[in-house]
Amino acid sequence: MLKINTQSEWIARAQAVLPAGGFGNFDPGIIIARGEGSRVWDEDGTEYIDYLIGSGPMLLGHGHPEVMEAVLEQLPKGMTFFANNSKGIELAEAIVDAVPCCEQVRFVASGGEADMYAIRLARAFTGRDKILKFEGGYHGMSAEAQMSLAPSREVNFPQAVPDSAGIPAGVVEQMLIAPFNDLEAVSNLLNEHDDIAAIMVEPLQRIIPAMPGYLQGIRDLCDKHNVLLIFDEIVTGFRLAYGGGQERYGVTPDICTLGKITGGGFPLAAVGASSEIMQHFDKSRVGEDGWLMQLGTLSGNPVASVAGLKTMEILRRDGAYDRLRTIGRALQKMQSDALRAAGIAHQICGDETLFDIYFTDSTCRDYRSAKHDDPKRNATYNAVLREHGIFKSPGKLYPSLALNEVDMAQTREAVAKAVEAICDQ
Repeated sequence: MLKINTQSEWIARAQAVLPAGGFGNFDPGIIIARGEGSRVWDEDGTEYIDYLIGSGPMLLGHGHPEVMEAVLEQLPKGMTFFANNSKGIELAEAIVDAVPCCEQVRFVASGGEADMYAIRLARAFTGRDKILKFEGGYHGMSAEAQMSLAPSREVNFPQAVPDSAGIPAGVVEQMLIAPFNDLEAVSNLLNEHDDIAAIMVEPLQRIIPAMPGYLQGIRDLCDKHNVLLIFDEIVTGFRLAYGGGQERYGVTPDICTLGKITGGGFPLAAVGASSEIMQHFDKSRVGEDGWLMQLGTLSGNPVASVAGLKTMEILRRDGAYDRLRTIGRALQKMQSDALRAAGIAHQICGDETLFDIYFTDSTCRDYRSAKHDDPKRNATYNAVLREHGIFKSPGKLYPSLALNEVDMAQTREAVAKAVEAICDQ
């Protein structure tokens, strides 16, 4: 086989064997060769500051030496067993210590799996079928999660709109959709439907913050109507705070899902809840009819577990989250200052640890309001950032603890070029 040397050759090769030429995750027009610290390089050797960080897991940066040491120590001892192992048990203990709602956890390999099992667990515990989620909320790739994630047409609530082919009509009937940050809408749905098993929500919906009191309001409504509250903390867990969104906002759900940072860059996720709810994974306690079957080849994988354990240890150190928020604030300010000076309407939307820009002067409070007045500005902004060495998603920027002063200076220069390009349009 001929050696492939250029990115264009890799792109052509990918187009032959991968649908749409990619893995379905990110722009298939860039092929990443390696990452180190705060940076990644493509197959042509072009260097970027990494604000995608694997869609969130690499909070410490690529190849953190302590995480690498832990992984390399584990590899010769075994890569996977499909059986209990001490490192997976230690990681479960660490999660239980960190996350308020978790008395027990069950491991899976991906966040989408964890969300799917969380929905099934809520149904098993309550004996009800319907799930209430929020328009624009992302909860993986299950049939239930693919309802009104990114609908291209606005329909009346609580009608669900499938975002994917291959979803049976019966699934649509079991899903209720509400606008984010609208407690009255949630209250009305709970009053109208007595067969709701759970409300599933991201504490930070993509990058849209909950309004003050909103999450507690949902918690109170769930308690009033005897409905479970599921926090999808795949993104927010160990990012917003060590205890995730639950710690950051002071609201404890009944069930949560964790992923990304939890595995330290390796495939690992978890669903966690009280022991009473989690007993549905134990047939000896709930019997055949109440048992929720769950297994996975890589669940509790020891390599992912040691990477997660070391990552969590580093995050527990004094000042880790203060530094992350300091970096995030600086990134927000440099962009907002440059855009404001140029007279460009914009909103910084999100948390200091995860955010992006909407080119609008309107408040972004839900899926329908969080949009650009002129999408071309966003396209130009992100394209010019990429041209000047900034690697990020078109709709999200992840700060990491690996960023340094050189990275920040280069980012500031790239932002200036991107703002200039918008002004020249």
